[in-house]
Amino acid sequence: MKKCLGLLFVIIFSLSSCYYDSEEDLYGSVICNTTNVSFASDVNPILVNHCVSCHFKGSSIGGGINLDGYTAAVTYAKNNSLVGSIKHEGYSAMPKDQNKLDDCKISKIEAWVKAGSPDN
Repeated sequence: MKKCLGLLFVIIFSLSSCYYDSEEDLYGSVICNTTNVSFASDVNPILVNHCVSCHFKGSSIGGGINLDGYTAAVTYAKNNSLVGSIKHEGYSAMPKDQNKLDDCKISKIEAWVKAGSPDN
């Protein structure tokens, strides 16, 4: 009986060790949709989650830069400082003392700016 259990264990272990998961199988493919980017559903949630804790009206933490809402954020979109900052290119790198936002979030903000920063 012990030999049978041991043999069964070895067979099960060897069969399971032959299977290799690919990253795509484990996590699915990551698609970053940058068509028809909306301020309300795409850009604002990124700003709220990564920027507004420091950059809101009346904050002394964020150097007087307000990114809370469309009216405030569009100014920085139009003068290119928003994209320059999040890409760590030519402006103060944001988020401060942290890694850049992931490529998809940056691409969504860039697409919105390139589309003229619409209030949508």
